[in-house]
Amino acid sequence: MTIPTKSSFVNGAFVALDSGADILENRNPSNPAEVIERFERADQQLTEQAIAAARRAQPNWARSNPQQRADALDFIGTEILARRQELAQLLAQEEGKIVREALGEVDRAGRSFKFYAQEALRAEGEKYQSVRQDVGIDVFTQPLGVIGIIAPWNFPIAIPAWKIAPALCFGNCVVFKPAELVPSSAWALAEIISRSGLPAGVFNMLIGPGRSVGDTIIRSPEVDGISFTGSENTGRQIAKLAAEGMKKVQLEMGGKNPLIVLDDADLEQAVDVALNGSFFSTGQRCTASSRVIVTEGIHDAFVARLAERTRALKVGDALQSSTDIGPVVNGRQLEQNLSYVASGREQGAKLVCGGEHIENASGAYLFTPALFTEVTPEMRIYREEIFGPVLSVLKVRDYEEAFAAAEDTQFGLSAGIVTTSLRYAEHFKRNSSAGMVMVNLPTAGVDYHVPFGGNGASSLGSREQGTHARQFFTRVKTTYQLA
Repeated sequence: MTIPTKSSFVNGAFVALDSGADILENRNPSNPAEVIERFERADQQLTEQAIAAARRAQPNWARSNPQQRADALDFIGTEILARRQELAQLLAQEEGKIVREALGEVDRAGRSFKFYAQEALRAEGEKYQSVRQDVGIDVFTQPLGVIGIIAPWNFPIAIPAWKIAPALCFGNCVVFKPAELVPSSAWALAEIISRSGLPAGVFNMLIGPGRSVGDTIIRSPEVDGISFTGSENTGRQIAKLAAEGMKKVQLEMGGKNPLIVLDDADLEQAVDVALNGSFFSTGQRCTASSRVIVTEGIHDAFVARLAERTRALKVGDALQSSTDIGPVVNGRQLEQNLSYVASGREQGAKLVCGGEHIENASGAYLFTPALFTEVTPEMRIYREEIFGPVLSVLKVRDYEEAFAAAEDTQFGLSAGIVTTSLRYAEHFKRNSSAGMVMVNLPTAGVDYHVPFGGNGASSLGSREQGTHARQFFTRVKTTYQLA
């Protein structure tokens, strides 16, 4: 069977390059020999064309009727939701997320577009009385301009959606670079957007490497803002380059999220929360709880039950309905997970279960969720973001020690606590330095209509999602008028 070759979307059309174009093969992590689709890699020249198209389209789109923006966003959201099964299958096939998790991600993407369809019609502005006689003051927002969006591979439709939708909603033009590991979901999203009635140049999508496409977007003087989700190291580089170019940045980076389990917690609830937050989506979530801090009274029972539940998880093909944990995204991630398991054992942690590569005939990147105990705070598995299903359990005396351990990190994205104590729950909600706090819920799993983001090395810039997205995608203007 001939596999079609697809291309990037620039200035209102899918643009095929010449016959010598570099080809990207999108492979299935459940069966790496399977090529899902082929894509022409965009280069610096095509990226510059996309940026120029966005710049030309920007003035008219900024002045567009809010109903026009609302209709386009609602069309996109409606089609995503109508095709949820198809898109979820594609997502699972290229990223390795199991189908039921992929369905949740697709739903979130569709709901994000529909949320901003309504937000486009929301009147915004403030009126003040000046301290000077007969002077009126109006404060309102205007579009930021051309937005460069660089998205990661772990949520290949939801994260692009919650960046693209508000950018368009508030009158910006978009140049979008998806991760090369997940081009099919990005292309499917771009194809839907291409039929939504947006004028040419308002939305552009480039499939290509960071060293050419991403770097060109970041360095271009015609790009006014960069919204990035990815690794901390890349985020820091983007921040430096953006500062040199006086660009606005919104960075979502790493996390090493703590989950506290106190003696008074309901045991089964605590295990459910830890299992979900640590291992689901193959642990490939920036909000995953990769370190669980457990007080000594419940520690042994918690570990025993968590180990039992972890061993029962079925690791396999992402498209099989019986699978609980799909493959990790590629061979590089598999090797990284295995190296951290080796590091944990070398540094003296006890591997209770998991941490193995399951070899099968298809060569899938299957990795059994790893549970470590007898962990100390200086160990790499406890301190560094692994981005895989590797969980470290730290034993502590009481809440005070648990809270101090939770705070002992450079990151500050998400944090959780499992307790029946209102006192401890309220203290943790108020005093945790994380940007998002969960009580008796997994650290991973957030709503589309409220702010998303963290502190410290996890995030930089305005929050994503909900009404707070306006802060990044717009500029504030203050006007004075003599009555």
